[in-house]
Amino acid sequence: MAAVHYAGVSHRYPGSDSLAVDSLELDIADGEFIVLVGPSGCGKSTSLRMLAGLESVESGRIDIGGVDVTTLAPRERDVAMVFQNYALYPNMTVGDNMGFALRNAGMSKADTAARVLEAAKMLELEPLLNRKPGKLSGGQRQRVAMGRAIVRQPKVFCMDEPLSNLDAKLRVSTRAQIAGLQKRLGTTTVYVTHDQVEAMTMGDRVAVLEAGKLQQIASPRELYDNPVNTFVAGFIGSPGMNLIDAPVVDGAAVVGGVRIPVPANAEARVVLGIRPESWSLVGEGVGSVSVAVELIEELGAESFLYGVPPLGTDWSTQSGRLAVRVDRKLEIGLAETVRLVPTLDEVFFFSAATGQRL
Repeated sequence: MAAVHYAGVSHRYPGSDSLAVDSLELDIADGEFIVLVGPSGCGKSTSLRMLAGLESVESGRIDIGGVDVTTLAPRERDVAMVFQNYALYPNMTVGDNMGFALRNAGMSKADTAARVLEAAKMLELEPLLNRKPGKLSGGQRQRVAMGRAIVRQPKVFCMDEPLSNLDAKLRVSTRAQIAGLQKRLGTTTVYVTHDQVEAMTMGDRVAVLEAGKLQQIASPRELYDNPVNTFVAGFIGSPGMNLIDAPVVDGAAVVGGVRIPVPANAEARVVLGIRPESWSLVGEGVGSVSVAVELIEELGAESFLYGVPPLGTDWSTQSGRLAVRVDRKLEIGLAETVRLVPTLDEVFFFSAATGQRL
């Protein structure tokens, strides 16, 4: 186990004018489970592959356990990689796949078998040790890939979207298993995903990247409660935060019939951030925001309605419509107009020019 430090690390792919990863500064504590999350092309997998030695570092330095590994070959870094596509040898049994790296390193058959059996017990793979990958389900193959990494007892686990090929139900159970297993092993883990729900439910801390730059790193709750800019605010949460561009008149943002006091440093227009759960339905006669219901998502325990503002309004949402969590027992029809008021102490304020939190 070891701490990991990215010191101003950058990477540029050949032929590209822009950096895939731009001056990444990141400290990962010994034994920490950290998740890199962001949209496709944001640089999260590249950051992981540089740590594993699979991509070169254009500038900066990567330390593992206080040792500069920037120029070391992958096999010299003591890092175990778990890939999205499992990367199992189809002609080998589960046990042989898990012990392959140990045998290559010169470990005895007895010690290899003991370590494989120990990992198989952790992952409930004992009955499958003599099967080949072609006879396994997707979830079982993923556990074999995990086992192959575990038996090495590396300093760092690197996991690159390991659940992407699993169905929705299996992803939920497997992510819980991975998080629990990491706590038992205590191995420093860097996990890459594009799924923000996966990131929020697994990581001790979550690093949000966009266009090669680190936007914010914090605990899942801190990211949700205190996003530093509109990108993090809109990316974290399902549905994401409503980002409303509104005019400021006499010290208050005006959205429909609602006036929301803004910080003193707000300009002529401001971006308001309001989570879907921070709205209430109201009747006529109350200063409110009116939207026409365009879509209703029934999720069982809760429902979300999506509404669009009337034509001619001077406020707009960045997504084009407003997302609101409502009581699942309410009967609201499509195209129906509903009136909403926000919970004022749950409104976030961002600069319309820079997107930064005010």
